[in-house]
Formats: sequence, C-alpha cells, structure tokens
Amino acid sequence: MQHLFITHAARRQVAALVAFMRSESAGGLVLIVSALVALGWANSAAAPAYHALLQYPLGAGELAKPVHIWINDGLMALFFLLVGLELRREITQGELASPARLAAPGLAALGGMVVPAFITVALNWGDGTALRGWAVPVATDIAFALAVLSVLGSRVPLALKVFLTALAIIDDVGAILVIAVFYTQGLDLAALSLAALVWLGLLGLNRAGVRRLWPYMLGGAALWALVFHSGVHATLAGVALAFVVPMRARPGEDQAPAERLEHRLGLWVAYGILPLFGLANAGLAFGTLPPGALWDRLAIGTALGLFVGKQVGVFGAVLLAARLGLARLPEGVTRTQLYGGAVLCGIGFTMSLFIGDLAFRQTPRGDEVKLAVFVGSLASAALGLLVLRLAAQAKVAERVLAE
Repeated sequence: MQHLFITHAARRQVAALVAFMRSESAGGLVLIVSALVALGWANSAAAPAYHALLQYPLGAGELAKPVHIWINDGLMALFFLLVGLELRREITQGELASPARLAAPGLAALGGMVVPAFITVALNWGDGTALRGWAVPVATDIAFALAVLSVLGSRVPLALKVFLTALAIIDDVGAILVIAVFYTQGLDLAALSLAALVWLGLLGLNRAGVRRLWPYMLGGAALWALVFHSGVHATLAGVALAFVVPMRARPGEDQAPAERLEHRLGLWVAYGILPLFGLANAGLAFGTLPPGALWDRLAIGTALGLFVGKQVGVFGAVLLAARLGLARLPEGVTRTQLYGGAVLCGIGFTMSLFIGDLAFRQTPRGDEVKLAVFVGSLASAALGLLVLRLAAQAKVAERVLAE
C-alpha cells in the first residue's frame, strides 16, 4: 500500500512538472511574439505612441507611476510569486527534494552564473558604470528556452527538459538574491520592519490553518506596498509571499492552497504578464542607438556572457561534477544533448532584461544592454536548436544502423 502511495505521489510530481513545462513553452512562444511586436512598434512611424504609452502615469499620490514601472515593479511581482511557488514545490516534493537530484542542476546553475559574470566584469574592469550590469547575463529564461525545445518535440528527452527546468529555477533563485543584495538602494528601515511584521502575520495565518487564498493575497498586496517603499525591489515581495502560503494538502482537499494559487497564476503569467513585460521592455529603437553600440565593451561582455559564458559554465560544471563524483548526468541524455541544453541556457531574455532595467533604467546604456541581450539570446537559441537537432538525427541514424 505504501509502495502504491509513493508511486502515485511520484506520478503526480512528474505530471505537475510536465504541465508546468508545457505552460512555460506555450507562454514562451507568446513572449517571443510580444517581443517582436514591441520591436516592430518601436521602429515604426507609431514609435512616439509606444513610448508615450509606457510613460503614461497611473495611480495617485506617491503611487503615481508610469505604465512601464507598474509592469516591471508591480505585475512582475506576480511572476516572482509564481517562481517562488514553483521553487517551494520542487524543494518539498519535486526534482530538488533530495541532495542527489539537486547536485547536478545546482552546480550547473552555479557555473552558469559565475562564468558569465566573470566575462562581463573582466571586459569592463575599470568602468564603474558598466560594472553595474555584471549580473545581466547570469539568468536563464526558462519560458523562452522551453519554447525553443518545443520545436523539436519528442526528439528531446524528457530528462533533459526536467534538468533544464530545475536548473532554471535554481538560476532564478540566484537572480533574486542578486537583485536583493546588489540592486537595493536607500533602505527605509521603518517600511522594511513593517513589511517583516506583515510577513510574520501571514505566516501566522498559515500556522493557524487558514486555507482560503484571499487573506494571503490581501496581505501580499500590503507586503508589496511596504517593500516598494522600503527600497528593496518590490518584486521580491512575491517571493516572500510564496513561502507562507500553505503548501501541503489536508485530508479531503484535492489541492493545497499553494498549488491552487500556482495553477491560477500560471495562465495569467504566461499569457498576460510576461507578454506585457516583453512588450514594455523589448521595444529597442535601432535608429536611436549610438554608432558602434554593439562593439562597446559592455555590450560585448553581456552578449559573450550569455552566449559563451552560459554554455561553458553549465556544461563545464556538470562534466566536472560528474568526473569528481559529486553529481550524476541526467539519465538517458547524451553529452551532445546536454551541451545543446547548456547552450540554450544562454537565452536570458526576461530576467536579463529585468536586471538590465534595474542597472540602467532610463539611460542610453540600457538600450545598449538590451541589444546585447537580444544578440546573445538569439545566438544561444539558434546554436542550441541546431545542436539538439543534430543530436536527434544522430540517435535516429544509430537506431537505423542497429536494425
């Protein structure tokens, strides 16, 4: 009986992860479309309307902010809430629940953050302004990467998709920590203390057995407002909220509150928030770029960090860890397929643009970084897709020869 329960639980975990990957890949395709629309709009005769819309103020008093800020600092908090819920699920009952499973994607994520950052810093040493963008190439856009993988369908093994998903979730945690530590300015300790009290109150609701979602969402709104005023980036309130919503289902419940919230948020984030983010942040006007923008050291460091640093860091860390006996390679995945997956980790689109906005908001270098993110991400997508396609063809040829 216990064996059957464990088997059923394991199947539910795999089903949840597969459903997540499907929604992410579909959402990634919508994100790509929204980014293309933004690029076309920003380089058309209607470009003034595009920029006027993003700068249009919404709200009253201290909360009167441009549309662009409401998307990046407001709606993206729900994206980070979803990331936090996914992280909790994978830590408690999924691919990150045991050290053995955590080792390979964890070390790969670490390598995939350290090497890109090193490349960017090395190329921009001595330029204090450019060094603010050291963290731009450290992140992986899992939605975009899974959308690229969906082109190959079943020719890509599920184990590789699971590995990349786990890696990207850990990668997102690293990016969140980077934002909290390095992109926080002018702390308001009073607001931060009140935010901590609100979070403890929400934790108290969890301990008291409150299962409805609306008290957590209402408290989450208050938490967001206080974090917004504290100087810490407001999107981190979403991550904090994710860790107080009840995660485990009680007898008689089909789903735990956190699972219900994750399912409800998934579609909104994939088909609403991320496309809006792409529309608001991908509108690079090529005509306004300074001559040689792509050859500036900041742009070169960012593009190489994504395209070279990610694949070297991820692939190198996994192979080294396997050789040292610290981790196992994903089962059923060839080294060529693993390398192709490592290349796809250079697709940094969403998080890279997000960090770039924090580092260079409303400055000319922001467009420079945006261009570099496009180049590095597109190059990674193209090469990764090519490598995985060749690996799939090689496997088919091997089966034919074996027959």
